[in-house]
Amino acid sequence: MNEGDGLQLSPGTGQEPSGAVSAIDGESTRQMLELIDRIQDRNQGELDDAAIMAISDACCVSPEYVRVTANRVQQGRRQDLKHKLKSISLALDPQDRRFVMSGLLGSTCALMTVLQAVTGDQYAVFGTLGLIGLGSALWNVALSQTARVATFSGAIFGLLFFISRSVFSMALHADLAFESVWLVPFVLGGALGGLVLQKVVAANRERLGLKDPVQERQELLRQLVDLQERLREGEQSLTFLSLDIVGSTKMKEVADPLSVEFTFTEYHKFVEYAAHKFGGRVHSTAGDGVTCAFSDPQAAYQSARFIQAGLVELNTLRNKIGVPIQLRAGIHSGAVVAPHGQDVTKINFAHVIDVASHLQKLSPPGGIAVSEAAAAQLVGGPRAVSDHVVEAEGYRMYVWQQRRIVPEAVSEPEGPPLSTPPKAPPFELGPST
Repeated sequence: MNEGDGLQLSPGTGQEPSGAVSAIDGESTRQMLELIDRIQDRNQGELDDAAIMAISDACCVSPEYVRVTANRVQQGRRQDLKHKLKSISLALDPQDRRFVMSGLLGSTCALMTVLQAVTGDQYAVFGTLGLIGLGSALWNVALSQTARVATFSGAIFGLLFFISRSVFSMALHADLAFESVWLVPFVLGGALGGLVLQKVVAANRERLGLKDPVQERQELLRQLVDLQERLREGEQSLTFLSLDIVGSTKMKEVADPLSVEFTFTEYHKFVEYAAHKFGGRVHSTAGDGVTCAFSDPQAAYQSARFIQAGLVELNTLRNKIGVPIQLRAGIHSGAVVAPHGQDVTKINFAHVIDVASHLQKLSPPGGIAVSEAAAAQLVGGPRAVSDHVVEAEGYRMYVWQQRRIVPEAVSEPEGPPLSTPPKAPPFELGPST
C-alpha cells in the first residue's frame, strides 16, 4: 500500500463525470462475451454471420464490435489451421469477405488454366481443380444477400481471372495470350453472371434447402434471449466493502515479525467478525486488503462504520506493533452473476468489485468513500454519509470521516503569573426582597 494521506477530494459540480464507465455499456459487454463463449462452445468454436448479427441485436452493440471481440477471444485459444482461417474470415464484414473470396477464386482458376496448358494435364488434375474453383466461385456469388454484392463479386472474379491468367502465363511461359480489350467482356460477363445467379437462388431458396436469412436470424435471436434468461438466473445485486491498511509497509518494517503476524491476524479476525455481525461475509483477501460482500448497502455501511470505530479498541488491546492501524474503505453496489446462483466467493472479475477497490484508494485515511449508487440506497440517503458529493478521477462519491473534537485551550488571566491559585471571594447573600 502506498503511503500518504490519499487524494485531496473536492466537492463535485453535480455533472456526470466524463471518465465514468457506463453501467449499460459494461453490462452489454459482459452479456456479449458470455453469449460468444456459449455459442462457440456449442458450435465447436465457430461463430457465423447470423450468430454475430443476432448477438449484435441482443446486446445492443455494433456487429463490428462483436466481430473484433470474437476474434480476440479466439486468438486467446489454441486453434488448428482451419479454425485460425475461419477466425480471420469471420473478422471481415460479410460483403468484404465475399469480395475477397471472389478474387482468390478468380486467381486460383486462372492458375489452374495456365498449369493445364503448360503441363498438358494428361490426368486432368488441374482441369478438375479449376472446375472446383469455378463452382466455388459461382456458389460464393449466388449466396450474396443483395444483388449489388453479387454483381460486384462477379465482376471481381472476372477481373482477377483475366489479370492473373496473363501474369501466370508470362511467368510460366504459357502460350495463352489475350488481347487487353478482352478485359471489359470478362468483367461485364462476371458482373452479369453474378446478378443472374443471385436472383435465381434467392427465388428458389426453399427448393434448394437454403435457410432464409431473416428467419435464421429470428431463430438465433430467440435462442439468445433464452440463453440470456438462463444467465440472469444467477444475477443478484450485491454491495462490496473494500478495506486496506494505510502505510502497512512501514508498519511491518519497524516491528518484529511475530508482532506483525499477531497484529494483522487479529485485524483480519476483527474484520471478519464485523462483516458477519451485519449479515455479510469476507469475499476475498489480498495481502493487507480485505473485500467483504453484503446483500445491501446499509449493512455494508454500518459494518464499515463499526470497523472504523472499533479500531480504537483494536489498537489499544491487540496491536503489538506500536503504530496504530488506520484504514481506508470504499463501498459500491451493483449487479453480479454468481456461479450456480449462490457462491459469492467465486465472483472475481465483477466491475462492482473493481469500483469498490478504486473508491477505497481514493478515500482519505480513516474515511469511508461510498459511491452514488450505494449512497442512494442508504436509510436517509446520501446525507447519511455526507452533505456534499465529491468527485475524483471520474468517480462521484460521498465520503464519511470521523469527527475529531479538539478541546479549547483555557486562557490565563492577564498580569504576572500567580504563585498560588487565587482564592474565591467570600459568599455573600444579596439583599432580601
